[in-house]
Amino acid sequence: MKKVRVLVSMSLSSLPPHGESEMTTTPTGVLLLAYGTPETPDQVEPYFRHIRGGRAPSPEAVAHLQHRYKLVGGRTPLLTITTDTARSLQAALDRRSPGAYRTYVAMKHWHPFIADVIPRIAAEGVRRLIVLVLAPHYSRMSIGGYRQYVEQANARLAAPLDVTFVESWHLQPEFIEMMSGRVREGLAIFGDAGRADTCVLFSAHSLPVRIRTWEDPYEAQLDASCAAVAKHAGVWNWRFAWQSAGNTGEPWLSPDIVDYLEQLHADGVRNVLSVPIGFVCEHLEVLYDIDHEAARKAAALGMMLRRTRMPNATPELIAVLYALVAGAERTPPLANPTVAA
Repeated sequence: MKKVRVLVSMSLSSLPPHGESEMTTTPTGVLLLAYGTPETPDQVEPYFRHIRGGRAPSPEAVAHLQHRYKLVGGRTPLLTITTDTARSLQAALDRRSPGAYRTYVAMKHWHPFIADVIPRIAAEGVRRLIVLVLAPHYSRMSIGGYRQYVEQANARLAAPLDVTFVESWHLQPEFIEMMSGRVREGLAIFGDAGRADTCVLFSAHSLPVRIRTWEDPYEAQLDASCAAVAKHAGVWNWRFAWQSAGNTGEPWLSPDIVDYLEQLHADGVRNVLSVPIGFVCEHLEVLYDIDHEAARKAAALGMMLRRTRMPNATPELIAVLYALVAGAERTPPLANPTVAA
């Protein structure tokens, strides 16, 4: 069975030169992975089905999800943003090493599927592949799922690729700098007087409580990221809440951000800066769960809630990804890579 090399991000800001002894005859592939999003209402059911591992969702659940998409304009820009990110990263890599890299985009739960993109990458002659999930924090349930899809697709190739999988980048210096800048920018909305009374509320996607039974690093990585960003931004008044919990009949990590706003209100907080640190792109969890649901709850409580700008395809995120590629390049893949479960 084939393995991929797993890499946790390192602090590296420049790529090794692709020239002289390091020059290869084929480009290194860089695959950006995101969750996926339906583009039309009729795609919601098969998208939801894929998330559920092939099990059909109830008509009521499909209608509920379709309604959420309707409230944010019918679709989210996740695929467009991810494609723009890959294009901008390609340009940045070409400026450093023309022709040495080729960027790709694939989705976990919708088109273009990982299983479809990996064979295309191989068909284009790429032999070495760096995989970056556009989510900074590792959980076996989340990032581990992406890795499994990559492993399965790679194992089906006649000649599997040499894969380096960047597993997490929650303390990547460029990431901390980017997010602390977003926090400082967001606090400026409240003015000098309002800033002192503003609570910075970090959030990330909730997961089932059972992840704690296997000592999953997800919670610890999030705590480390939040603390590092707050310190770098000069913020002392910050809290953390979960968001976007699934309706699976089992307990999920709490408190949920909507419920936690009530606690903040009871504590005397009136200004809240929402920082969805677990996400880097605008999609349903941000556009609905924060901008619609949490904002509506805050307004009902008489609170002022504002959200930080998402990284999306901005130069700051490209700098983060560029550094991650640099770190992966300095970690050679296994000679005969296989993917360990």
